[in-house]
Amino acid sequence: MDILSKQYSSSEFSSFVSKMVDSGEEITFVIGGSYGLSEDVKKLAKYKISFSNMTFPHTLFRVMLVEQIYRAFMIINNSKYHK
Repeated sequence: MDILSKQYSSSEFSSFVSKMVDSGEEITFVIGGSYGLSEDVKKLAKYKISFSNMTFPHTLFRVMLVEQIYRAFMIINNSKYHK
């Protein structure tokens, strides 16, 4: 997760997650601090995602990320949770 990276809608994020799961890729989320991620970490990342241009407290963002992952799987499974 990096503030300067690509932003996705919930539906786009669910498609991204679905492709990763379907391909058997391991998914690891790394949350950057208020100053973002170091260039060394960014170089290791295959994908970079931003949730917003705003800065959030680290502990709050972890909850937000988990909720979006949950929402992505609800969209993938055609659940009514999404809307």
